[in-house]
Amino acid sequence: MAHHVDAKRMLDERGYEGHTIHNQNPAHLLEKAVRDRITESYYWKEQCFAINEATLCDRAVEMTHLGGTYGQQKPTAFLCLTLKLLQLLPDRDVVLEYLHQEDFKYLSALAAFYVRLTFDAVDVYRTLEPLLGDYRKIRRRTREGGYSLTYMDQFVDDLLTKDRVCGTSLRKLPQRTLLEDLGQLDERVSPLGEEIEEIDAESDGGRGSATRSSSEVEEVDAGTNGNAVDHMDSD
Repeated sequence: MAHHVDAKRMLDERGYEGHTIHNQNPAHLLEKAVRDRITESYYWKEQCFAINEATLCDRAVEMTHLGGTYGQQKPTAFLCLTLKLLQLLPDRDVVLEYLHQEDFKYLSALAAFYVRLTFDAVDVYRTLEPLLGDYRKIRRRTREGGYSLTYMDQFVDDLLTKDRVCGTSLRKLPQRTLLEDLGQLDERVSPLGEEIEEIDAESDGGRGSATRSSSEVEEVDAGTNGNAVDHMDSD
């Protein structure tokens, strides 16, 4: 019951005095127009009423796609559950458990989106970058109401590089290189680094072989021409 009362208080525009994130009411991390569409939706009224951190998982594992709004500005379940998370404000350990469990990819995606909205910049990079190695397929609901195929690593890359994802404006992240220069982040080592080095080495080896082959042809041609001249002289 306390969660329900707190949730109503959070959505109240008048003098919110609860917990803040980035110096504001957490619900306001979603634009007012989006919040209004969410709270007016059937899914919000029927599926998000009086749920807690545990029962939210039950809703999340039922999701079959992610996205923002579609059709006549109808919010996806993904967006509705994002607002519910902003109301519940689960402990960081709970969010990380959502993120790192491997059985339900849309729960992981929901947690990644919540991390991007609520964590500070350094923790966003540290928490989300490991998911750039997650190649699970996920479906995204398009604004027209259809679906498109994407991958978890692409979704996470969008969260790290774009200012708007799933119909939601995101706080601008400082460039990673800036945080590296400030000593707040270590230089990122790409998981593809070794493969890229091997490809470069093979390319260099191929160019070396081509160069050697070209030189050998020139030597053969020179020898052939020399033999032809000697033959003409002997004649």
